[in-house]
Amino acid sequence: MSKTRFNNLFEGIIDINNLDWAFKKSMKGKNRFNRDAIIFSANETHNINKLRQQLIDGTYTFSGYKRFMVHEPKERIIDAPYHVDKVVQLATDRVLKRVYQPAFIFDSYACLDGKGTHKAVKRVSEFFKRASVDFGKEAFIIKLDVRRFFYTVDRPTLKTIVRKKIKCRKTLSLIDHIIDSADAIDPLGMPLGNTLSQLLTNVYMNEFDQFCKRKLKLKYYIRYADDVISIVKNKDEALLILETMSYFLKTVLKLDVHPGKSRVFPIEQGVNAYGFKIYRTHRLLRDDSKKKIKRKTKKMPNLIRRGKLSKETAETMLNSWYGHAMYGSSYNFVEKLKRRNPFIYQDSKGRLKIDENIIKEGVI
Repeated sequence: MSKTRFNNLFEGIIDINNLDWAFKKSMKGKNRFNRDAIIFSANETHNINKLRQQLIDGTYTFSGYKRFMVHEPKERIIDAPYHVDKVVQLATDRVLKRVYQPAFIFDSYACLDGKGTHKAVKRVSEFFKRASVDFGKEAFIIKLDVRRFFYTVDRPTLKTIVRKKIKCRKTLSLIDHIIDSADAIDPLGMPLGNTLSQLLTNVYMNEFDQFCKRKLKLKYYIRYADDVISIVKNKDEALLILETMSYFLKTVLKLDVHPGKSRVFPIEQGVNAYGFKIYRTHRLLRDDSKKKIKRKTKKMPNLIRRGKLSKETAETMLNSWYGHAMYGSSYNFVEKLKRRNPFIYQDSKGRLKIDENIIKEGVI
């Protein structure tokens, strides 16, 4: 990480244009229908100016969290901030990204502008090909996963890491206040619903990235959140590096690796990562992804007939999944899915569509 340290960031955070941008961003999607969002937006200009003055005066206080459960892609507890706090976090996140994103390694892919799971998948495929040339069939994959990552981040350690890059006292005070807001939930971890949690956990794990790239000299290394993949020349090196990685995480970042998901294996076996089973020559959709879309499509006709699901929402769901599926060798599976569900067809542009007439006939 660059040793450059940043001062005077607070002026950028409280800039009225930045706060206006954060407010508009916070009102996108379903969030605009939340009760506190409606109240805040009813007197938008006054509330933004009031919030700005509170930040300047140091009287801004975090409002707490709303807790709910999500079930996709897996069951998780989400603690989400109230609308005013989301505006503050978006404004802060926008400024901090300019500081931190240039300092991150190229092969970090979670919650970063211009990155994401599909680019991570492509990069792993590229690494497979290059490592196969460099190391041959002796190459081994290291797969590492942190146990309960978001829930076990050590907040004092995070604050120390943040201070390596930032020296603006008012900005540090605001970041500390947001981090400390999680004390009301648990003594460890960062709330999944916090906008700033995504960036701060990347800042946290960047210490690990830098160790792996600079100290361990890993050529083929990629991280998506707490899911790490590296390819090395043989099994002995893989075992030694996994042990070293685990020790660093435990002693420096106070994190534990997941024993059931952290292991080494030959490159010829391929790797389950980021929604795909990735091999040197091709990629396949993971079985759990196939099972989920089969369950969803099976329920669609009944939900549409009962008015519980609109045709447009169902098509959006299908095409979102289809866009993901096409990053793998999924043609045969998609064709089979259409045959099993004759109400699904593809238009001339290749988009998945729903024939409501077939559904209304009640044959399905």
